[in-house]
Amino acid sequence: MQFDTSRADVVRAVNQRWLVKIWSQKLQGHRVPRWQALEAERLAAMQENLSFLDVVPGTGGAARFLIRFHGEVIRRAYGSPDCRGRYLDEILTPGVCPTGIAPYEKAVRDALPVYTILEVTDSAGRLVHAERLLLPFARDGETVDRILAAFEFICDDGAFDSEAIMRGSEEPALRLQTTIEARA
Repeated sequence: MQFDTSRADVVRAVNQRWLVKIWSQKLQGHRVPRWQALEAERLAAMQENLSFLDVVPGTGGAARFLIRFHGEVIRRAYGSPDCRGRYLDEILTPGVCPTGIAPYEKAVRDALPVYTILEVTDSAGRLVHAERLLLPFARDGETVDRILAAFEFICDDGAFDSEAIMRGSEEPALRLQTTIEARA
């Protein structure tokens, strides 16, 4: 899959831009920010749109992503009950899985934020932009072992049905897939 490289201002959602800024500030000479530098209380206001995942070595060197926390907005979008303790590839439908997993793998491989915009449709056929920001973290500041994922769902028509919007049988249309340049 082709990834562009972009400056942080490509990110449209204000909360996600703030997260990129915090991520960059927390680099402090490391390859990636240390997970411990992340201040949980500052994330509380946006927790419904966040997911925390552990990066777990899989077979053949491929990483798997163990879900530790899924906010309510994400739970509804994927139409699944509590996903804690499950792997991301277990909850994504086959149509979504290639587009869904590749950006996580890219964030781990490059140790840089990854931003995607997907077009999905709700149950009434309304077009919704699913914006996903993936931020890599590490306990040691070097080896990516955690991902913070932030989601925003935006519909030009205003209100939309978010229930199971990411569980369609077809792969969503990919509008943007980019790595965000790191700035310390």
